[in-house]
Amino acid sequence: MDTTGYAPEEPIAAIATSLAPAALGIIRASGKNTIELVSKIFSRPEALKSAQGNSIVYGWIIEPSKNDIPIPGMSIEKKSVEKIDEVLISVFRAPKSFTGEEMAEISCHGGTAIVMKIFDLLLQNGFRKAERGEFTFRAYINGKTDLTKAEAVREIIESRTNISSQKAAGRLAGNLFEEISRIKKLLVETLAQIEVEIEYPEDEETIADAFDKEKLLEAKRALEILNASWQSEKLFQEGARIVLCGKTNAGKSSLFNALLKEERAIVSDLEGTTRDWIESWISIDGIPARLFDTAGLRQTSDKVELRGLEATRELSADADLILYLADNSLAEGKIDFEFIRARNEKIIFVWNKIDKTDLQKRISLSDEDKSKIKNFCGEIFVSAKNGEGIKDLIQKIKSVLLGGAQTERTQAGLGSARQKHLVQNVLENVSHALLVSEDFSLDAVVQDLEDALDALGEITGEVTSDDILENIFANFCVGK
Repeated sequence: MDTTGYAPEEPIAAIATSLAPAALGIIRASGKNTIELVSKIFSRPEALKSAQGNSIVYGWIIEPSKNDIPIPGMSIEKKSVEKIDEVLISVFRAPKSFTGEEMAEISCHGGTAIVMKIFDLLLQNGFRKAERGEFTFRAYINGKTDLTKAEAVREIIESRTNISSQKAAGRLAGNLFEEISRIKKLLVETLAQIEVEIEYPEDEETIADAFDKEKLLEAKRALEILNASWQSEKLFQEGARIVLCGKTNAGKSSLFNALLKEERAIVSDLEGTTRDWIESWISIDGIPARLFDTAGLRQTSDKVELRGLEATRELSADADLILYLADNSLAEGKIDFEFIRARNEKIIFVWNKIDKTDLQKRISLSDEDKSKIKNFCGEIFVSAKNGEGIKDLIQKIKSVLLGGAQTERTQAGLGSARQKHLVQNVLENVSHALLVSEDFSLDAVVQDLEDALDALGEITGEVTSDDILENIFANFCVGK
């Protein structure tokens, strides 16, 4: 969306629900004279035009009968009309709407043809098709939201687990905006104190104790927490890549099915059953992850299987975590240490088929074996067949992926790489301000704090260039 050529209040419309057969479909419209324009295709135009904000009007979407001969000046009410669909229209009056403009949302039956027909009628009667994210963009420019909340809208749409959507909902509710505002207040108060000292200095010989640094230190601590939050927030947004590896018949496909809780991979006692990789999204206690089941590691001359083994190595090289499986019921465990030694990725060693062994006879890795795994993250004992140990494995995977990061749903966390970059800049400016305050002039501290405040303004959108706005809203879906 070209925000530089943006026309405020121009009537726009978009299909807000998936264009697929469903019980309901929603077409939303916003802009100047929206209610008046929608009334042109509504069976009860006066009722719609006189409706209060935050109310719903029942009626039919209509269009002139194709059998009528158009008569100049004749209104649609006086012509015979064709009924298109029975609908409810939600009416929103400015400024009490999502965009801050006059809005209408048409709830119709969810047939693809019906939804498209109503949308086309809107385009024929004064509306233009909305650009990606244009509704949220209008909410932003009309002061109904800030950029942290706007970005949270996209996060919620793209969330793959309940926890990731709840984290985004916290940002939409304003927890990040409030934390940024709190940090900004600390910097502004410190800056004001410094400027008073510059104007009315008591001692021009020293600046070491010219102002109280406690608020600056508090801001730094808050920024460090925010900066560190991106590690886990990014994981909950983008997900992790987890690859199952191991010798043939170690039970990789069985574990794949157990983690998915459905029969997706073919399970067989025959070696080499899995010749190519398959994948599926799963939730690791709220963390979205792409789980890959790969071909078993073994010597083979089969060209198809060799390609599968090559794919296993390629997928492993891009993994955030490898689950290396071995059969605990075998005397030597059948471990491919040549493959393991070549890996730099984090590895959890998973002993499978413990249902076939007594507790006293279980095999475990020796210290020497563990030393062969560069990023050894522990060993877990499971039975993919009966589910024993699966919960322990899930908790271990979650712990390794998070790396000890805090993940409370209510705490403020960063929602985008853009926010992370800007918070890092603010943290560097504040840290530098604390450093130079010991030996340099107060003017240098003022410059650092002003730069920090500018960056904080960019996070919320108070100070933001058009190209940044275009990048943010162009990634939204149409109708949002």
